[in-house]
Amino acid sequence: MVQPELPPEDVRREGDGDPSQPIADPTPAGIPEAVVFADPGDENPVAFTTTTDPFARPTAAPPLPLATDHDSAQMMHRLEVWRDEFFAWVRTLASAAVYATLIVTFGFQVARVEGQSMAPTLADQDRLIVNKLRYRLTAPQRGDIVMLYYPLNPDKSFVKRVIAEEGDTVRVVDGRVYVNDVPMRDDFVPAEYRSHDDWGPQVIPEGYYFVMGDHRNNSSDSRHWGFVPKKYIIGKVQLRWWPMGHARVF
Repeated sequence: MVQPELPPEDVRREGDGDPSQPIADPTPAGIPEAVVFADPGDENPVAFTTTTDPFARPTAAPPLPLATDHDSAQMMHRLEVWRDEFFAWVRTLASAAVYATLIVTFGFQVARVEGQSMAPTLADQDRLIVNKLRYRLTAPQRGDIVMLYYPLNPDKSFVKRVIAEEGDTVRVVDGRVYVNDVPMRDDFVPAEYRSHDDWGPQVIPEGYYFVMGDHRNNSSDSRHWGFVPKKYIIGKVQLRWWPMGHARVF
């Protein structure tokens, strides 16, 4: 068959490969001419991205922070806090020790009764608070219960009651105490604790005191070893705090 010859201007306008078609098929709307489909079903190709490329090399992940560095910093911070707290406790305890020393030296002292020489006012093993500051400001007075150094052996200390001050005249008749010829009021001494001895009369020298225990027939006191110098009187018994049920202020 002889095909009709196309005009020169129509030679390159073949659309479907049919030489007899003088005008090429129009390009479908919305599809650019340059697009060529290699195989059926590729009309909707997946856009190419680096993340979906199976042959792409994985990107290296950013380095993770070292946990050991964080833990070390946290531990150092805790150690610093503990160190500061430790030194704060040390300073507090040191201050408390200093204050306690000053209080014991110049203010108050805890004492324990041994024996029955002050019964029934004080019993064996009673715990006392002694006011040492009191007699730095004032002088002992009659009736005060005091803690004193034993004049014959100052390493020992006693608890006694002041009976007479310097300048007073003291005498004991059948266990009855007279100060400046006036009978001493001693209703705190039970009848079974009274003595029946005689002593004096004597005048108390300046700077000295006459002391006795409330258990008159079972007490070593000024009747036996003489007067007590003021410098040997440690302080006034201010409080019995033990036993708790017998706590008392003097």
